[in-house]
Amino acid sequence: MKRILIVKVTSLGDIVETQPVVSDLRRAFPSAKIDWAADAAFADIIRWNPAVDRVLSAPLRKFKKARSWADLKDIAASIGELRAEKYDVVLDIHGVYKSAIIAFLARGRRRYGYKNRDLGELGAAFAYNKRFGPRPRTDAWRGMRVSVADALGYTFDETPDFNLHLPPLATPLELPQGAPIAMLFHATSADEKKWPVDRWAETGRSLTARGYRIVLPWGTEGERKEGEQIAALVPGAIVLPKLSVTECAHCIDASALVVGMDTGLVHLAHALGRRTVMIFTATSRGHFGISAPGRSVSVGDHHAPPDVASVLEAIESVLTGTVTPAARDVATGAVSW
Repeated sequence: MKRILIVKVTSLGDIVETQPVVSDLRRAFPSAKIDWAADAAFADIIRWNPAVDRVLSAPLRKFKKARSWADLKDIAASIGELRAEKYDVVLDIHGVYKSAIIAFLARGRRRYGYKNRDLGELGAAFAYNKRFGPRPRTDAWRGMRVSVADALGYTFDETPDFNLHLPPLATPLELPQGAPIAMLFHATSADEKKWPVDRWAETGRSLTARGYRIVLPWGTEGERKEGEQIAALVPGAIVLPKLSVTECAHCIDASALVVGMDTGLVHLAHALGRRTVMIFTATSRGHFGISAPGRSVSVGDHHAPPDVASVLEAIESVLTGTVTPAARDVATGAVSW
């Protein structure tokens, strides 16, 4: 095996949680060149993994929004770059039209994709001449690792290795000193995923009483205003300035605790080895949750948002290194979806 292409286009959380596949491939094929094709919006995160040799990116999301000629030229250039190499195997572990088109355009002898019932979009099937096995009964993240390992005939270490190395910042962040930082990611991509402001405030006050300094990140003006509402109810809480993804990653890395919704940056906290609690309200904990027993745990579930007591219990578990029933469920795939 000389050259491998991974196709996982979006989104932030999925890109982060796919990094262990790279580590698995690197152990199985130490001398192989491993490339990755993704949307340009997430390419920098992949570059944080030194085991990836080349990141192929195109501004697909940006073009969809703006339809600019410059973005179209960048996409055309990225296709030329993609086709400049021949691959022994192309692994589409996304399974939608856009990833399938990339897999099809790549010069790959074997192009793997999911079986029809496991595809995100059925039409993606046109791109593949090989198929992964039936999707295993486990969470989405381990499922990707199992699919690739079974297809290429290797075994993997159950402990995922994310291998992310943050680049240095040109200007260091100014963060609160003198107390451990608890970062609360209250923002979500959809209103149905939100957890109420009063519950965030109660959680923040409990952590403040334990000696933590609460910081609140945001990405949009609406999220900033919501952060200010929470901060007004939590003594000493700080609403951070708007941060880039890299700046936010450094802030996460400097935090003693991260609590947040099922979002990409909370997946990043888990990948960076922070003590992390992920809250679910509208998506499946068993399918998309995080679990590192005694360090990361998911709480709540699809249409079953947790109460404050459950979140505080989860926080206690990651701060003391104990394993809750919820953590065991996600780790073993016992939660249904």
